[in-house]
Amino acid sequence: MALGYKQKRRWALLLLVVFLPLYILVAVAIMSVANRAPLLIELGIYVLLGIGWVFPFKKVFLGIGQPDPDAPDDQA
Repeated sequence: MALGYKQKRRWALLLLVVFLPLYILVAVAIMSVANRAPLLIELGIYVLLGIGWVFPFKKVFLGIGQPDPDAPDDQA
């Protein structure tokens, strides 16, 4: 089932406003419980956590910055 442009925008907004702050809280909680790792390993973990959340939601964010393809030509 393909998402329409407006559905993609709504899902993207929901992900950025609700899911991402919750993900950040969980990631920080996990890192605070874990023992202190060497600096480069800890940096690598933070980088993976920082970009890893977007891969499952990549299709939702594709095309969001573009004009609505379903809009009539006079409103574009």
